[in-house]
Amino acid sequence: MRFLAPLAIAVLGVGLFSTASGQEFDLVIRRGRILDGAGAPAVAGDVAIRGNRIAAVGRVEGKGRTEIDARGQIVAPGFIDVHTHSEDILELAVAENFLRMGVTTIVTGNCGGSKTDIAGFFADLERTRVAVNVATLIGQGSVRGQVMGGSFMRPPTPEEMDRMRALVAQAMKEGAVGISTGLIYLPGTFTKTEELIELSKVAAAHGGMYVSHMRAETAKIFDALAELIRIAREARIPAQVSHIKLSSPSAWGRADEVIALLDRARAEGLVINQDQYVYTASSTGIATLVPTEAREGGVKEFRDRLADPAKKAAIIAEMKHTIQVGKRGDYGYAVIASYPKNKALNGKSVREAAQILRGSTSIDDQIEVILDITANGGAQGVFHGMNEADLQKFLVLPQTMIASDAGPRRFGNAVPHPRGYGNNARVLGRYVRELKLLRLEEAVRKMTSLPARTFHLANRGEIRPGFVADLAIFDPDKVSDPSTFDDPHHYAIGFSDVIVNGVPVIHDSQLTDARPGRPVRRTDS
Repeated sequence: MRFLAPLAIAVLGVGLFSTASGQEFDLVIRRGRILDGAGAPAVAGDVAIRGNRIAAVGRVEGKGRTEIDARGQIVAPGFIDVHTHSEDILELAVAENFLRMGVTTIVTGNCGGSKTDIAGFFADLERTRVAVNVATLIGQGSVRGQVMGGSFMRPPTPEEMDRMRALVAQAMKEGAVGISTGLIYLPGTFTKTEELIELSKVAAAHGGMYVSHMRAETAKIFDALAELIRIAREARIPAQVSHIKLSSPSAWGRADEVIALLDRARAEGLVINQDQYVYTASSTGIATLVPTEAREGGVKEFRDRLADPAKKAAIIAEMKHTIQVGKRGDYGYAVIASYPKNKALNGKSVREAAQILRGSTSIDDQIEVILDITANGGAQGVFHGMNEADLQKFLVLPQTMIASDAGPRRFGNAVPHPRGYGNNARVLGRYVRELKLLRLEEAVRKMTSLPARTFHLANRGEIRPGFVADLAIFDPDKVSDPSTFDDPHHYAIGFSDVIVNGVPVIHDSQLTDARPGRPVRRTDS
């Protein structure tokens, strides 16, 4: 597509221009306070769009076929969520929960799980009208599972290793932005560091990055970080710590030590960043409470182990030891978010579920509930286990991006983590406006140019002529996240307009019928 340059240019300020009145644009946003995404303070001005690109920024005298009055509001680049689980985006193509908090581009394929046919996935996205832009990582766990045929606690054969390398190389050629791992999940947990280094070398050869849900986020986080740093060093690849956190009382208060370790790695010349959601609870499968070795091979093998009294006793003993070491007391911190087998338990803690199902809240009965859920297909959970002081120390780091660790939401379904509805809005409302922990322009940078540059999403994340016209317009005095843990199904408030590829998908706070999203390949310009 050809784009015409502005006819007349007169510098009004840094990056601001005046356009001749004879021009016509597809869309002009008037009288907003423009945040460029790169960290500069807001300046008053207009933004003109032609096609799917920003054509002019500043005082735009030419008319737009459509015009938006952004008086009293911030005009920012559309937010880029680098850590989502959106493999079901084809089924939930609107992804309204993302749009309502200003997110215009998502990166899926995190925590080692992705589509392995990236070209096919992107082709499906192009055939299916989606409302957000979609980039993806190639998931190491998915690659390992496809090649090795299951979740096995063994190294790959040389032939299997070659096939995994080939799958990663193909994914990178097809536009994946890097390789991801989920090292607390099957089969990633059975992967040795050397195997990860070899696959990361392939991603690095194609300009990709290594993105990891590490092996531990508790007191063992330092060993997990050492592994990530080793992979970055030996594979010569930029690395990303997924959803950085300290997730048990045994690790609380050690954020400064984590930061110091990362700083030492960066001083060595390694490129390491991190992303974060701004809640003191995580969300993943209830099955992660069960030792990984007990779940090797799948559900049938797990049920067989439970049927063996000696093996079951060993599983229970290890779970009790983990609870004791983590200083949690019991499983009251773990809440069942979505359990298809028994929806009546959604929103109940494991302790509450034990009382309902077994008439007791003893640790043994809580463990029985967890084992039963795992043996019956599993459930998604919400785990309350972080410290606000640690969260804030990670949030202010210049390398920290804002990411939800969520996917498209089915409105009203189950009791999911509120981050999928409110993460970006919570940053702007709580940590910028209320706590003043971040400057507004810095918070926006963490959501826009920082992720775009880190993940090599070209011509995105800034309001500059020639860049893709993904924009979010919001009222900084009103933006908020009404979604809560007990009552999560509420969209973010304060975003009047959201524009994807030059097309409004939210206008005057109303969802439009437009679905202009597209695949974003690592080599896109």
